[in-house]
Amino acid sequence: MSYISERVAFIKGLAEGMKIDDSTNEGKLLNAIVDVLDDIALAIEDIEEIQDEVSEQVDGIDEDLAELEKVVYDQDDELEFEEIECPYCSEVIEVDLDMIDEDAETIECPHCHEKIELEWDCDCDDDCGCGCDCEHDHADE
Repeated sequence: MSYISERVAFIKGLAEGMKIDDSTNEGKLLNAIVDVLDDIALAIEDIEEIQDEVSEQVDGIDEDLAELEKVVYDQDDELEFEEIECPYCSEVIEVDLDMIDEDAETIECPHCHEKIELEWDCDCDDDCGCGCDCEHDHADE
């Protein structure tokens, strides 16, 4: 029971204890006011319950949104762009390395449309022993 409901119950008990006469206009008015106060207190309790439920739902949505933001914005941080200078037109091209197949040997310059040879740097610091600066597994050959 909320504080307001307790106060209305107190007023209702006070009115009953005073034995207010319902036959007088004042008595009818006071009893009607007490009944309206009781209805308002019940409505406030219902609103508080609904507000608590909505608050829980908003908290859940906020947590879900935080997870989505983490996924979306963390992925943006992982994008790797490489700047390549076209040997034909000298324009600098930003290339998303994730969009290029590792087996690709050339890309087309968007400015002059010439084919640019790609040189893949080996991440193994030539530990694979092939001497070809590649990232493929020579055991498959």
